[in-house]
Amino acid sequence: MLLALTWAAGSVDAISYLGLGQVFTAMMTGNTVLLGLALAQREILAALRSILALIGFGIGVFVGAIIVERESKQTDWPPPVTAALVLETVILAIFSVTYYLSGTVHAAEVTYFLIVLLALAMGIQSAAVRRLRVPGIATTYLTGTITSLMVDLVGWLRWIGAPPPVKQPGARNNVEASRTIPWEQRVGLLAAVVSLYCFGALSAGILEIHSSRLAASLPLAALLLVVVNAFIRERHQQQGSK
Repeated sequence: MLLALTWAAGSVDAISYLGLGQVFTAMMTGNTVLLGLALAQREILAALRSILALIGFGIGVFVGAIIVERESKQTDWPPPVTAALVLETVILAIFSVTYYLSGTVHAAEVTYFLIVLLALAMGIQSAAVRRLRVPGIATTYLTGTITSLMVDLVGWLRWIGAPPPVKQPGARNNVEASRTIPWEQRVGLLAAVVSLYCFGALSAGILEIHSSRLAASLPLAALLLVVVNAFIRERHQQQGSK
């Protein structure tokens, strides 16, 4: 489910960069750089697009945090996370319909509206993924994910070379306790996140070039799969607890 969300984020960035005037709506680090470059070159409209993306993303994180932080109970997939992703799916559906109906060339007002919608959706997703508390995983923050991947790869190689002695459960320290995923699975998951972000951008980029009206369907389809799967998981858990 995390990998599907990563695919969606990568495809969203490709759509916004190629179709909405070279702006990122998921990766705010790159978007901040684009804002600085636009200001340096005195490109006011380009700077405005980046500013709208930053504002939309910030509002999305705020709204997402209100939804996902209302319950402190921690499970593998808390129900508030599903609720936040449902809202994100609705926003992406509005984006997809608007993007399709507006054609290949968007009016300035429509472009700004679409940028805010995408950034809002990605902000909500970022808050939802953060609520899952999977160490080192952020579907819209690849710099941190690559850093975690390299650090964990070093730790895994050291662990292979000299496995630590088995300790009693009560003797585990805070660092060990936070690593609920085995080394090899953590490294594999982090590598998959980075790879799928790239492939999501690749697939959406190809579709944006050859059939731009259909490109917006990629992130929407990914979110629909995640939401449906989340509802199925919750239903099975409820049935199992009876």
